[in-house]
Amino acid sequence: MKAAIFDKVGNPLRIGERPDPTPEADEVVLRVAACGICGSDLHITEDPEPFGISGEFVLGHEIAGEVVAVGTKVTTLKSGDRVAVVPMRGCGHCERCNAGDPARCEDMTLIGGGYAEYVTVAARQCQILPDGVNVTDAALAEPLAVALHCVVRSGMKVGDSVAILGAGPIGLLVAFWARRMGASHVVMADLHDHQAERARALGATGFALSGDKLSENLADLCGGPPDIVFECVGKPGLLQAATEAVKLQGKVIGVGLCVGGDSWDPFVALSKEIDLIFSVFFHQRNEFGIALDALAEGARFAPQVLITDRVGLSPVPQIFESLRRRTTQCKVLIQPDLA
Repeated sequence: MKAAIFDKVGNPLRIGERPDPTPEADEVVLRVAACGICGSDLHITEDPEPFGISGEFVLGHEIAGEVVAVGTKVTTLKSGDRVAVVPMRGCGHCERCNAGDPARCEDMTLIGGGYAEYVTVAARQCQILPDGVNVTDAALAEPLAVALHCVVRSGMKVGDSVAILGAGPIGLLVAFWARRMGASHVVMADLHDHQAERARALGATGFALSGDKLSENLADLCGGPPDIVFECVGKPGLLQAATEAVKLQGKVIGVGLCVGGDSWDPFVALSKEIDLIFSVFFHQRNEFGIALDALAEGARFAPQVLITDRVGLSPVPQIFESLRRRTTQCKVLIQPDLA
């Protein structure tokens, strides 16, 4: 099969051949319909060691596809089923896995493999698509569930005001859920305004440019300092900015993946008595299904607005490198069937 392969830091991905996969007893093979390019994939290729990644690795965890082969012990799926994949692969039998929360399994691994024509996953990682969900759009279920988990973790109440630092895919989807779940104000902030229109299409009520007056600008657009600030970038200094912007006794939710450390002065957080909460992954049994359902509905705010490009495998190395720089692209879906 054809795949986009990561060899080592500093080298672009390359298109190469990998053996066609065969399933173990508890696994299925999927024909990949779509796989999203995630910001964490970019992080992995810049610093693979923390992720346990070595050479000749196939990235891609935002996967949806069609079952084409099943292992001998698989009874829940059959060839032809359309599924979305939960990329956290737990042991399958511990208390956390049995509760539908493999992200918290002690043996959890975050799979890759989606930048290819076929991928092998455990059957328990797959969720059959609801009626009305396009199989390529279902690749959005993973980031959509991540964003939902952020909002759930925040304890947001109807009428709360929300600010979101970072208008990337996760930040935009946090805006989608916050507005859908009843926030009174949903204000996004970013260094550039090229995602402002997309933010509003997903439910944002305002858009601010980051800078020296960020706290003041967010307060103006939220009708006062926001109740909750989501940090969805993962760059040094932004937890501090969120702490300075949030209201007294408000909440800051750390979502962005900051690799390499950050410097942070906790005095402001202490003096404002804020809650600092971190959020990662999602609950498979509850939040992933809700995310899939959101893709089926013809609601006013549609997560599919995120998709800016659909590409085959051949241009992936060039597209991937372009995403290291700020572009007007948002969510790029790799669809191997495209020429």
